[in-house]
Amino acid sequence: MPAEMTVARLHGVRDIRCHSEAVPSAGAGEELVRITAVGLCGSDLHWFTEAGIGDAKLTRPVVPGHEFAGVIEGGPRHGVAVAVDPALPCRQCEICLGGDLNLCPDVVFAGHGSQDGGLQQYLAWPSWALHPLPAGMTAIDGAVLEPLGVALHALDLGHLRIGSTIAVVGAGPIGLLLAQAARRSGAARVVVVEPLAHRRDAAKRLGADVVLDVDEAGDDIGADTVFEMAGTDAAVEIALRAARPGARVVLGGIPDGDRTSFQASMARRKGLTLVLVRRMNEAYPRAIRLVEQGLIDVSSIVSHRYPLEHAAEAFAVAADRQGLKVVIEP
Repeated sequence: MPAEMTVARLHGVRDIRCHSEAVPSAGAGEELVRITAVGLCGSDLHWFTEAGIGDAKLTRPVVPGHEFAGVIEGGPRHGVAVAVDPALPCRQCEICLGGDLNLCPDVVFAGHGSQDGGLQQYLAWPSWALHPLPAGMTAIDGAVLEPLGVALHALDLGHLRIGSTIAVVGAGPIGLLLAQAARRSGAARVVVVEPLAHRRDAAKRLGADVVLDVDEAGDDIGADTVFEMAGTDAAVEIALRAARPGARVVLGGIPDGDRTSFQASMARRKGLTLVLVRRMNEAYPRAIRLVEQGLIDVSSIVSHRYPLEHAAEAFAVAADRQGLKVVIEP
């Protein structure tokens, strides 16, 4: 075991620097994980481009990254490949005991606020939040389980009915995973709306029935459930227009500036139900089964891979939306 490791820290807007730091020791109830793959998420990009997300602001240089997998180092599970759940709810408050662990007011989340995340070579993490990966599942597959979990949670909030029409506005990684999961959940028609051509191509490749540019998306989609995954007011407007009267619209995108606005009269006349997504709720076991059984293809959304030393370049590529999922391999 080396005494030091490489760590990528965010110091400010678009300021990612690599450092050499001491390898941590696992405490009580923890195991040391050698990090093998970290996916960059849209929320990571908010930290990168704004030095914050929503009402949370950067207060010290933090290690980003919450989509990650690794291998346990030492102890009885030495050598076991795991996906790392980045969310550590208290599991004791009324909200947690009521089943909404993703809404825990005291949750600790990797790469958020003052809690260092996955962009380092080693990390000590609670054993209960380390999910063993089945044989044949790669480290990158394990990292992409986190956005798949978010997609599954959004799908749960959408109350999808078999044989229905769904629309996904925003074909980034979570949107693409959502389209796949909706198909597997019984959607008869999957419509994807996306402004970027290479992401529209990915949506077609992954089985969407209809793929539209933003200026082609009108009121005639008539979706029973709409998932907005872009985080812009324009995307929310498209989602509201795509919904049939009485539909459910799930807002999963995170807006710049912590504000979302839309035409209230349209939503009111249609009697829409709006639901907001907060990360995921206990989705890892289900996500692992779906990938293991070949029902969801996670590897197909990975477009770029970088070593940890090129983290700044990886973030810049992801922020420019040049590909799909950007992965860093420490």
